[in-house]
Amino acid sequence: MQTPTQPLQQGQGQSMVVQNSGSLSFSSNMSMTREDEEMSSSALSAFRAKEEEIQRKKMEVRDRLLSQLGRVQEETRRLATIREELEALGDPMRKDVSLVRKKIDTVNKELKLLGHSCQKKEKEYKEALEAFNEKNKEKVQLITKLMELVSESEKLRMKKLEELSKNIEIK
Repeated sequence: MQTPTQPLQQGQGQSMVVQNSGSLSFSSNMSMTREDEEMSSSALSAFRAKEEEIQRKKMEVRDRLLSQLGRVQEETRRLATIREELEALGDPMRKDVSLVRKKIDTVNKELKLLGHSCQKKEKEYKEALEAFNEKNKEKVQLITKLMELVSESEKLRMKKLEELSKNIEIK
């Protein structure tokens, strides 16, 4: 059995108090109270000591965890730096190549737009040229018609003049 002055282990302390208080019930009330108080204060101080030890260990674990977290963050930064350096080693002209590729893409987009514009203008030009050629053909036909009419008119006028001239000679 355990004496009241020895620190109690968790779980065992409560059962011992019950056993001790049960076996002391035959002694005087005064001595039982003093022993109960001593046992209670001993159990309480043991409990507080355990709580303090738990808190201390909890703080130690927390400090170690924060320390490790700091190291992990530092290692993460170092790894990121190393990765950037490795990528730069892979292709030292990568930035220049990337810049030129972007410019090529931009020029390709502009060329595509200009190509569409050129096709549209060519289509408009062909349509305008067809319209011009049609009007030109129409003009040639009208001129031909005009020439025929003028020629016909001259023939008729000449015929009239000849008739008039015959009429004048007859009289």
